[in-house]
Amino acid sequence: MSKRRKRSQSKTPSPEEQKKKYIVTGIAILVAVLLAVVIGVAANKSEVGTMREVTIETEQGQIGIEVYPDLMPVTVGNFEKLVQSKFYDGLAFHRVEDWVIQGGDPKGDGTGGPGWTIPLETNPQLKNVKGAVAMARAQDPDSAGSQFYILKQDASWLDGEYAVFGQVTRGMEVVEKIKAGDKMTSVKFDQKK
Repeated sequence: MSKRRKRSQSKTPSPEEQKKKYIVTGIAILVAVLLAVVIGVAANKSEVGTMREVTIETEQGQIGIEVYPDLMPVTVGNFEKLVQSKFYDGLAFHRVEDWVIQGGDPKGDGTGGPGWTIPLETNPQLKNVKGAVAMARAQDPDSAGSQFYILKQDASWLDGEYAVFGQVTRGMEVVEKIKAGDKMTSVKFDQKK
């Protein structure tokens, strides 16, 4: 007697089984998309790295900025040294144009500094866009000291030539109101959270 093998017959799924299969597939796709979004957000945050908050008190109101010590360690370190020594307190914004404001000069005429300079430091992730905070300098790329600017408009022609080290996070309306001669009453790093 020979044994016959039974062929497995494929069973057509019922409409209820098909519905469950579509639901499970849809949930799996949704989870995969959400996971990709979470990973993307985390990757973007790690690109910028550590952020520090700074508050600039002016005669027109507060300007909040974040600075990026991981991306711009020399520039942020220099800025922090000046802030901690209260170098900026009482200094004026000496240059105000329709696209930029600039301050941090103890002479008040665009020629002063802290008594030292730092080498030019750039990072391709940080661009000269509206609200960017960057070091001002003379013709020599390594001549930045204490003067910085805040952009009121995008200025891509400055990319790679100036050390962008921060971004305005609040008070852009204050930046717009600054007039030549308006003072920074205080500049402080906010407490770490």
